[in-house]
Amino acid sequence: MTVVENIRRLDSEGVPGREIARRLGVSRDSVTKYAEVTDFSPATPALAARPGSVVLVGLETVVHEWLTADERRPRKQRHTAQRVFDRLVAEHDYAGSYSPVQRLVKQFRAEHRARAEGFLELAWPPGQAQVDFGQGEAIIAGVRMVLHLLVVTFPFSNTRFVQAYRGETAECVCHGLRRIFEHVGFVPRVLVFDNATGVGRRTGQKVIESKLFGAFKAHYRLTARYCNPYSGNEKGNVENAVGFLRRNLMVPEPEVASLTALNEMLLRRCDDLAGRDHWRKGAPIGELFTEDAAA
Repeated sequence: MTVVENIRRLDSEGVPGREIARRLGVSRDSVTKYAEVTDFSPATPALAARPGSVVLVGLETVVHEWLTADERRPRKQRHTAQRVFDRLVAEHDYAGSYSPVQRLVKQFRAEHRARAEGFLELAWPPGQAQVDFGQGEAIIAGVRMVLHLLVVTFPFSNTRFVQAYRGETAECVCHGLRRIFEHVGFVPRVLVFDNATGVGRRTGQKVIESKLFGAFKAHYRLTARYCNPYSGNEKGNVENAVGFLRRNLMVPEPEVASLTALNEMLLRRCDDLAGRDHWRKGAPIGELFTEDAAA
């Protein structure tokens, strides 16, 4: 992939294909092939199931129940393959070896992970947004406060917006999203959340949304998706934006008369950032943002 990355990087910098081939020692056909690829998202791997041990027949359901129940337990207090094996021996008179048990546990977790977490989307279409919270400090009416920053990004254009609140409740999320929607003049089709923070609660792999956020979604006719909370790369655009906006908009700490004044100032400064060029596409962020709006 290093060669492919270099081909695409040089191509994005406007280097001619012949020169790229010369610098990297590859054919011009290879340069053309990889420069024109539009989506490098990995394909879902096919799970090749190995035949299980006949000694485990009838016990697969028991193991699946144990592993499913683990979703409600702390991560450090869940079954390992060894613990599953020990319980099968002690509680179900299992007489087989450890290897089939290990394969069964591995297969269950691979299938479960594929269903629950999905795969990283590297090519984000227009009209989708990512949402996350961060923290920052500001001086409001002379008092230094630690605030919760609701950050919304549009990965296609890399446009970023932020609103500050004293908490991370569903009311804060809905109010902040509404302010940003009204500011930009449109509603994204899909919102991708870091976790269920503020809009509901997560039970195992299931997210139960609050009634307020459910009504908010129905009102704006949008869809919400939730990432695996332990995989930051699934929402990398907004993760990076949290730090970027904190460094660029809140250093030094802004001094304002009220939280409302702070949020109005943050929106204006976010608009100013749209005049920059996209780090990879080379076009102004504001121009790319029109495609987000059109979608």
